[in-house]
Amino acid sequence: MVQSITPLPVRTEQRRGASIPCLRAMLGFINFKFIIAIVATSLTVIGYIPYFRNIFQKKTKPHLYTWLIWGITQGTATVALLHGGGKFGSFSLIIGTILVLFVFLLSFKYGTRDITTSDKLVLALALLAILIWWQLDSPLIAVLMVSAIDAIGYIPTIRKSLKDPWSETLFFWVIMAIVDLLTIIANAKYNLLTVAYLSTLFAANAIVIISIYFSRKKIK
Repeated sequence: MVQSITPLPVRTEQRRGASIPCLRAMLGFINFKFIIAIVATSLTVIGYIPYFRNIFQKKTKPHLYTWLIWGITQGTATVALLHGGGKFGSFSLIIGTILVLFVFLLSFKYGTRDITTSDKLVLALALLAILIWWQLDSPLIAVLMVSAIDAIGYIPTIRKSLKDPWSETLFFWVIMAIVDLLTIIANAKYNLLTVAYLSTLFAANAIVIISIYFSRKKIK
């Protein structure tokens, strides 16, 4: 009796052929995410250029405590995003954190220091979020805390924008809102660790934009 034997190389080639479209799709997905991340990071830098220029020209006066709080919260959120598997989504946040801390340093000379009790409370809560992560090993609680804290940290800037809308650079806030959306898209994974903070940033930036725009219209 002669048994028919299916050649193994044919099956191997079939498997390779079937895997090629999947591999191409995966590479295309990664390249798309990477490109979006690079665009978001580039826009982050571009958005800060006129902001820094206006600071040095004393047109924009960043609030000292706001930028300190943002430096702490964004740094914590960046680490959480990496922990959650965001990968490419961390690019703009890493660069953004560095730029935020630079603005904080400039605030000592060019910014405003109308520090209230609520500002001090928000700073204490930002530091508490970091402590909770270290002590309880709970990045999710930490990122939810810094998301809420970051939103509260916008209050001094929103208050200042309503009172003196020309003390802020509208272009900067528009760019940052766009960056937030692009960064969410660039995330390799979607979960609370990678999306919660960025969604909060987008909403808060949108409120700042609205505050500046309509306050300027009233003044005119």
